[in-house]
Amino acid sequence: MKLSVIVVNYNTCSMLRIALNSVIRAAEGINSEVLVVDNASTDKSVHMIGNEFPGVKVIANTRNEGMARAYNQGIKEATGEYILVVSADTITGKKTFEKALEFMDMHLDAGGMGVRMITPDGRFLPESKHGFTKPWAVFFKLTGLAKYFSKSRITDTLRKDWVEEFQTSETDVMNGAFMLMRKEAINKAGAFDERFHTYGYDIDLSYRIRLAGFKNYYFPKTYIINFNSRNNVKFSWDYLKEFYGAMIIFAAKYLFKVPEIKVEGLPQLFPSTYEVK
Repeated sequence: MKLSVIVVNYNTCSMLRIALNSVIRAAEGINSEVLVVDNASTDKSVHMIGNEFPGVKVIANTRNEGMARAYNQGIKEATGEYILVVSADTITGKKTFEKALEFMDMHLDAGGMGVRMITPDGRFLPESKHGFTKPWAVFFKLTGLAKYFSKSRITDTLRKDWVEEFQTSETDVMNGAFMLMRKEAINKAGAFDERFHTYGYDIDLSYRIRLAGFKNYYFPKTYIINFNSRNNVKFSWDYLKEFYGAMIIFAAKYLFKVPEIKVEGLPQLFPSTYEVK
């Protein structure tokens, strides 16, 4: 199996239908499988999948397990050489899988990659190329963790080597809306940390993939349309708890024992205190 596509759904039936249609179209001619992990939706999403997409494998949870745990459920069932986690609120370009897989096959050092993301009205989403939003960038700067994400250019957007929209480049973090990962990289880095319920799981795994010795890339020669529905409802207690709670988890995990990322040819000044199991 070349590609396993995993979609986590929670009460997004209408958008999921669009997402699956685009995924199946993009997967034509590719030895692939599509898995949907449903987090106890009450909008008849599972029924819709069974009626309209009989070839899609469904894992139906009886409660909302969160994004990270649900993706891990899909990863355990996946048989592909590559694992793609893609949001239910996205539309995948017709040639996106073909071009992305070709890039990964040509870059054996790549553990994962993201693609150019645009909004339904055609606006480019900057988090395509560095993987996180402004609140996360502020968090990294305030905690001092920004220095460990140098390829994201968090602190200096005026640098001459700042990554432009159509510039293929190495990056620190992939955005959770579209993460194409080599199964070998996941095996070495470990799957998603299930303490991250809704946010931050993509940043954490992206970082650990780099710790495992792989590179992450931003590949803009194809695209997805991202409705970004998770960020449409803000300032509720649940949002504040999930979003800023993820930052607290990340800080507790790395702030006082941030691992050194070994670069071939350069000495490691301080020993790592973080082990990837």
